Amino acid sequence: MAESWLLLITGVLIAVLAPAGGVVAAGVVSRAAEQQSHASVPVSAVLTEDAPTVIGVDSPGGTTGRVHATVRWTARDGTVRTGVTAVQPGLRAGDRTTARVDRHGALLTDPVTPEDAVVQSVAVGIVAASTTGLLLIGADKAGVVLLNHRRYTQWEKEWAETDAQGRHRQP
Repeated sequence: MAESWLLLITGVLIAVLAPAGGVVAAGVVSRAAEQQSHASVPVSAVLTEDAPTVIGVDSPGGTTGRVHATVRWTARDGTVRTGVTAVQPGLRAGDRTTARVDRHGALLTDPVTPEDAVVQSVAVGIVAASTTGLLLIGADKAGVVLLNHRRYTQWEKEWAETDAQGRHRQP
C-alpha cells in the first residue's frame, strides 16, 4: 500500500515539477541571451580576410552555420580595431557584415543569435525537465528500498519471535 502511494505521489510530482523545472531553466537561458543581446551593440564591420566556406560546422559558442573571420570596425572613440567574430560562411575580404561589441567596445566572438537563444533554451529546458524526472524516479526507488528494508527488518523480528516461541513449546 505504501509503495502505491509513493508511486502516485512520484507520478504527480513528475507531472508537475519536471515541466516546471524545464520552463524555469529555459526562461533563465532565454533571459541571459536577451540580456547579452541588450548589453551588446551592433557595429558595421568589414572582413579583412575571406571567411571559410565550410558548411554545417558549429563553432563551440553555438553560432550554427557561422564561421570565424577577422573583421575591422571603427570604435566609438574613432579608433579602427580588428578582431575575430562569427560571420556567415563564404563572405569575401572587403564584404560588409554586422558584428556586435559589448558596452566596453570589446568585440563579441560568438554573439548569441535569436535562433541560438531558442535552441539553447529548448535544449536546457528538456535537460532540466528530464533531470528533474530522473531525480524524482530515483527518489521513488530509494523510497521503495527503504520500505523493503523496513519490511525485511520487521519480518526478521517476527520470525525470531516465532522461532523463540516454537523453541519454548518443545520439550
